[in-house]
Amino acid sequence: MQAMRLLSRGAPLTLSDVSLPVPAPGELLIRVEACGVCRTDLHLLDGELPDIHCPITPGHEVVGVVSARASDVTRFAVGDRVGVPWLAWTCGVCRYCRAGLENLCPQARFTGYTRDGGYAQELLADARYCLPLPDDVPAAGLAPLLCAGLIGYRAYRKAGEAANLGLYGFGAAAHLLAQIARHEGRRVFAFTREGDLQGQSFARQLGAVWAGPSTERPPQELDAAILFAPVGALVPLALGAVRPGGRVVCAGIHMSDVPAFPYHLLWGERSVASVANLTRADGEAFIPLAMRLGLAASVEPFALADANTALQRLRSGAVQGAAVLEMPGN
Repeated sequence: MQAMRLLSRGAPLTLSDVSLPVPAPGELLIRVEACGVCRTDLHLLDGELPDIHCPITPGHEVVGVVSARASDVTRFAVGDRVGVPWLAWTCGVCRYCRAGLENLCPQARFTGYTRDGGYAQELLADARYCLPLPDDVPAAGLAPLLCAGLIGYRAYRKAGEAANLGLYGFGAAAHLLAQIARHEGRRVFAFTREGDLQGQSFARQLGAVWAGPSTERPPQELDAAILFAPVGALVPLALGAVRPGGRVVCAGIHMSDVPAFPYHLLWGERSVASVANLTRADGEAFIPLAMRLGLAASVEPFALADANTALQRLRSGAVQGAAVLEMPGN
């Protein structure tokens, strides 16, 4: 089978022929239908994540069909559609796993980072960490739910009961969360790159009551803000936009350094929090919610061999919504 592989740090992905072994105990062999392209994949290519071992196949928003399973797997059957998210394995015995915080497991493994991911026609995955997906929704529309949606939703819940919610970086995650927030009666304030009038228009189409550049103060105080853009300089800007008692949530796995800022921006019981990874419970809560609400992902499709083009468009901010790789024959 073919896969787009990172052979060395800083290099573009290379289309490679790869042979997979039969599923080990607990594993599924999955024929990939679609895989979302996430900003975390750029952090991998750019060497901004620790302990990157090459070669590696990126991709952690994987939608596929089970084509084989180990003899001890009973949770899924051959022919079932499954999702393979970022969290690929945890130890199950550390203090975090025992406390229901497996997203913080120090031994955790991650799809498309510490084990091969979905920029491929097939992959192997631990059945315990896969998610059941509906058969009647196009694969490309489901793929962004598996990270942009899942980790975005974890950040959304950490933001609390915010009536006025700011979303900094209106990409794959924010365009899904805006739909949830609108359904729940919240007011969304969308922040984009300077001059991104198309992105601001897109946010308004999805129900944002205001959209403007990240450097601009919104017309009303925010109860909370979520930062999807990996730009540390946005932290003090977002703190300046939230009311006393408000919260700023940093949702990315990597962010540039946060600059020094005056204490008065934090004073008034404002707080800054981060979101790390996800848990299986997040998936069990979010995927059914997304289906009930009919979340519609805006998708720009690419062929597997065009993964480098998709990544470059994501890097430049040219993708409206989410970029998704679709596999041949799907």
